[in-house]
Amino acid sequence: MLIVEIIKLALNTIRANKLRAFLTLSGIVIGVFSIIAIMTALSALQAGIESGLSQLGSNSFQIQKFPAMNFGGPGSRKYRNRPDITYEQGLQLMERATNYKYISIELWKMGKIFKYGKYVTNPNMSLCGGTTGFTYTNDYVIRDGRFFSEKEVQSASPVAVIGLEVVSKLFPKENPINKRIILDGHDYQVIGILEGKGESFGQSLDNLAIIPITRSLQIYGREESLNIAIQAKDKASYNDCVENIISVFRVIRGVKPGEENNFEIFSNDSLIESVNSFTKYFKYGAGFISFIALLAAGVGIMNIMLVSVTERTKEIGIRKAIGAKNSNILFQFIVEAIILCQVGGIVGIILGVFSGNLLGIYLKTNVVIPYDWVIIGFVICTLVGVIFGVYPAYKASRLNPIDALRYE
Repeated sequence: MLIVEIIKLALNTIRANKLRAFLTLSGIVIGVFSIIAIMTALSALQAGIESGLSQLGSNSFQIQKFPAMNFGGPGSRKYRNRPDITYEQGLQLMERATNYKYISIELWKMGKIFKYGKYVTNPNMSLCGGTTGFTYTNDYVIRDGRFFSEKEVQSASPVAVIGLEVVSKLFPKENPINKRIILDGHDYQVIGILEGKGESFGQSLDNLAIIPITRSLQIYGREESLNIAIQAKDKASYNDCVENIISVFRVIRGVKPGEENNFEIFSNDSLIESVNSFTKYFKYGAGFISFIALLAAGVGIMNIMLVSVTERTKEIGIRKAIGAKNSNILFQFIVEAIILCQVGGIVGIILGVFSGNLLGIYLKTNVVIPYDWVIIGFVICTLVGVIFGVYPAYKASRLNPIDALRYE
């Protein structure tokens, strides 16, 4: 029998029993949907992370007190008990470390309000105290004006470099260079504007102002842990740079040989590794749910195929009477079971890709299609059709043609 005819028969069976087919295929849809949706969402998350890490310069990494991703729990106390990273430790690292290109010592203050005349920003601006290497380690470019100098850092000058979102809100009709603005209640002179970087994880990277770290420490004190951003000379020397920075900073922080670091290294790879470590539990959960759903769906497929065999007993008898072999009948019903599963699988894949990409839309990343898992989904649907369709197909192929013709 031609494969096209078998496919038509399978589709006709679905059309003739829409409600029964819908209830049967719902298990396949749920099982495949759960796998594809989770994997698509995780792929979108990873794409968002990789694009979001553009805030770090090329070949750059950071030292900080806490891990890049900290989900709380008993282990968090260990991180809280670590000594803060201080400005003096950052200066010592600049002096002792080798094989690096730029180092920036940073103190970030979130949720600030900036003002200029009658214009006021929303309370979601970021204010960063940094050193002269900030633009290099964080992949920013000066669009207009200049960045502050080492002399201005040493003298804690009240100067600021602002992002494009700050410019659009405070200076919609004029050039902000050399204007006086209020950043979190303190007066500064604008000396530069940063080139726009867009958004990361749904958050703007241009809603910030950078001031000298020394000025920031004068205003906010020294009771917070700082971040230290480092850029290696090139990709080839990146690993050597990381090892050198870790060894030097362990000495500065008084970490004894054999003890674990009392600081964290944050880089593109480390964040992706942390995300993968966290999201593996979602994968396990999706796999378990999918297994249960597909098992239930397989039983439903077997049930509908057994009912189909009973309803079409006379048809099977006629086919055998005109020359159909047992293998023809066996193949026909197995293919029908596979087609039923594939219909449910296609629906589940479409819904899964759409739902998973909702996260990507929120993170403003490109649409992601996990082609490997789409293929796996099709393979799983085929296996379910074969495994749970064999018995009904075997039963149909073994029908006695005389008994089948007499069946009413």
